Amino acid sequence: MRQPTMSRRSDHTGVPIDALEVRAYQVPTDAPESDGTYEWRATTLVVVEITAGGISGLGYTCADTATATLLRDMLAHVVRGRDAMNVAGAWSAMVAAIRNLGRPGIASMAISAVDTALWDLKARLLELPLVTLLGAVHDAVAVYGSGGFTSYTIEQLQEQLAGWVASGIARVKMKIGRDRSADSHRVRAARQAIGNEAELFVDANGAYSRKEALGSARVFATLGVTWFEEPVSSDDLEGLRLIRDLGPAGMDIAAGEYGYDLFYFRRMLEAGAVDVLQADVTRCGGITEFLRVGALCQARSLPLSAHCAPTLHVHVACALPNIRHLEYFHDHDRIEHMLFDGAPVPRGGKLSPDLSRPGLGIEFKRKDAQRYAI
Repeated sequence: MRQPTMSRRSDHTGVPIDALEVRAYQVPTDAPESDGTYEWRATTLVVVEITAGGISGLGYTCADTATATLLRDMLAHVVRGRDAMNVAGAWSAMVAAIRNLGRPGIASMAISAVDTALWDLKARLLELPLVTLLGAVHDAVAVYGSGGFTSYTIEQLQEQLAGWVASGIARVKMKIGRDRSADSHRVRAARQAIGNEAELFVDANGAYSRKEALGSARVFATLGVTWFEEPVSSDDLEGLRLIRDLGPAGMDIAAGEYGYDLFYFRRMLEAGAVDVLQADVTRCGGITEFLRVGALCQARSLPLSAHCAPTLHVHVACALPNIRHLEYFHDHDRIEHMLFDGAPVPRGGKLSPDLSRPGLGIEFKRKDAQRYAI
């Protein structure tokens, strides 16, 4: 990806977008993975590069190859020729273009990838780190190590979680819900591995019924669990509110990773369904909409937590006053360091934007990725 010249541009208006390229890659997991409701053996990465003024911006989402098809067939021509400095205009044009398809799902993920690439491009044209363009509030954002898949043996679970804690990450998350009868045993084993000081999070991915979730929450509280993610389906707002109201003190109820538009997040907040809202820049409509979600949370004095894709979230997370932390997800961390030069590494349990590089501060390793091309 071409870098801007050292001399700062004097005219930042009217920089037309010349090209939008889309590629899809399927990267196998390093072991079979599952959570409470789903199993997978690979992650599909849809990468977008947008060029204007001889500079390229980069974005991506983890989605099906259908997302790449929609990008090529519908959104590419919407973006080409537009002013690269007007990200909001491009975002609105893309949303208008997918009206008959609907926002949730692959359409929103496609918009997310393009929007992220546009923000990266704009920051590169201005020769600024993205966090500087957005307006830095924090120098760094706390992370939590995330994995602990239900497909892991107890030994694998303990080794992974303890490894994160040993590296300085003060909070870790594990999956539950695949086998209800084994969950308390697995959570107890996790606590033994990480000691009493580290925070322990659990994520059921909506696998429990309301009463199962309430009963499990009380057991998990005795093991020091402070975060219960999607104890019931994220579509069951009444159920989430019930567990938030009746669950143990000191245990946050979290959900929101499957939000594809601002209205989804507004409904969740209006229902009082969560203590901490989650949003994912690769799903929710990109950085543009992620910032709006942050404003919704701030208006209700609630924290926001960024879901997965740590490299894409670190800049925008540091621009939000009410960010709690971001998810350092095993699969995405591994893929980002395999395929992107400049992917950040946690230090002292936090991620920091690289202020010495423009935009997101990453470069796509096209040759390394080619073996995974679809």
